Amino acid sequence: MSWRGWLTLVLLLAAGLTGWSVWRGRDVQQTSAQTGGRADYLLEDFELIALDEQGRESFTVRAPRLTRDPAAKTLDIATPVFVIPPGPNARTGAWEVRSHRGWVSADGNELRLRGEVRARSDDADGRPVLMATEQLNVFPDSKRANSAVPVTVTQPGLILNGQSLQAQLDTKRVHLTDVKARYERTAR
Repeated sequence: MSWRGWLTLVLLLAAGLTGWSVWRGRDVQQTSAQTGGRADYLLEDFELIALDEQGRESFTVRAPRLTRDPAAKTLDIATPVFVIPPGPNARTGAWEVRSHRGWVSADGNELRLRGEVRARSDDADGRPVLMATEQLNVFPDSKRANSAVPVTVTQPGLILNGQSLQAQLDTKRVHLTDVKARYERTAR
């Protein structure tokens, strides 16, 4: 085969690969348009302070990446760190909640945290209160949280394991179902 034959073969192969690539990219664009499309904005390495209807801080979030769905007006956040301040009459500290993924409703009244969720705060005596689960829904304006999956709550000297959780964040009151408790001695 002459050099012209080889050149023709290479050009045909390149044209075929280019056509296949364009065709495949078109399918990806159609799929993303059907599932909500592109984000209307993107934030990287940011800190956002959300305010409630009275202008008080509802929550603060820091994360490496945030995208906003223009149709639903919701936020998707990668590895967020949420800080939920205590209520106006609370004597306890703010909650710091970390997870792999976060979602914020359009009105900012609901936070859905998924994947290795860890929440930490201090009680009225300054002792740490820790919660660990895979899913946690937080309602920052009413200072509530709930989870329908197994949860572990840890305080100095006490470990509670439950199948679901209802929590009042400002008073640190936690209601667990199907509870198993383990008491540990603390150093004096």
